[in-house]
Parts: sequence; C-alpha cells; structure tokens
Amino acid sequence: MNNGVNKYMNTSSPTRRVTANLPTHLLEEACDASGSGITDTLIQGLAMVARSKAVAKAARLKGKLNLDIDLETSRERNRR
Repeated sequence: MNNGVNKYMNTSSPTRRVTANLPTHLLEEACDASGSGITDTLIQGLAMVARSKAVAKAARLKGKLNLDIDLETSRERNRR
C-alpha cells in the first residue's frame, strides 16, 4: 500500500535515499502504530517533527498579542 507515501511526499520534490541504524523495537512499534510500512512511517514521523517546531513557536506567542480591534466594525455592523 503506497497511499501514505503520496500523502506526505510531493512527487516533484527531490528525494534522498538514506541508510540509518534504527532500534528494531522502535521501528516495529512505530510501523504498528501508523499502520504503514517503513517508508510511510518514517515520512509521517519526519513530518511530525517538522510541525512540532511551528507548534512550539505558536505556543510561545500565546497571550502575547495585543489586538486593538473594534468588534462591531470588524463584524460590519451598523452602529445606532
């Protein structure tokens, strides 16, 4: 089943073949959890790591944005 690879890989982007020494139990657990093969599982894991940076950045901004917005105007309601 190659559906997962297509979900995460942009076929127009270059790919890179790698050799890595991975703990067998961790790889088996990850594949079991994802329900996918090795390539799909590794792609999903790499995508999650990449997204985690953006999530951490957003979390650091929590509560630090001062917005001076007139809600009535932004909702395009007429004031009477």
